[in-house]
Amino acid sequence: MVDINLTLFVQMANFLLLIVILNYLLYKPILAILDKRKRRLDESEGEIKRLNETVEQKAAEYEEKLRLAKQDALGKKNEILKEAADSAKAIIDERRSKIPAMLAEFQGKVGQEVDAARRILKDQSQKISAEIAEKVLGRSLQ
Repeated sequence: MVDINLTLFVQMANFLLLIVILNYLLYKPILAILDKRKRRLDESEGEIKRLNETVEQKAAEYEEKLRLAKQDALGKKNEILKEAADSAKAIIDERRSKIPAMLAEFQGKVGQEVDAARRILKDQSQKISAEIAEKVLGRSLQ
């Protein structure tokens, strides 16, 4: 029985010694590597979250700048269109104000040409009438 107890004690001592040696040579290095890997993964996740937040922030800033640029461009477009409409209206109003003067000038010229044509026709009709009368009468009217 003492032999069995001694054998059992030696086996138990060997087992405990093996556990201590394996713990020191195998388990602690593996656990250290696993802890180091876990820390790196946690750091990487933190970095990824930080970068995602930065990207989202930059995207929001870009969208806001784009919205403001579109709004500014639309305002400038409307301003340019208003200026063009005002300019066109001014030109049209200017031309319209000149129409009565141009019409009066045209009517004056037409009136002068009609008067000139009447004088020419009157003179010519008198000459033609005199010639016809001379031919009909066969003598000179003077």
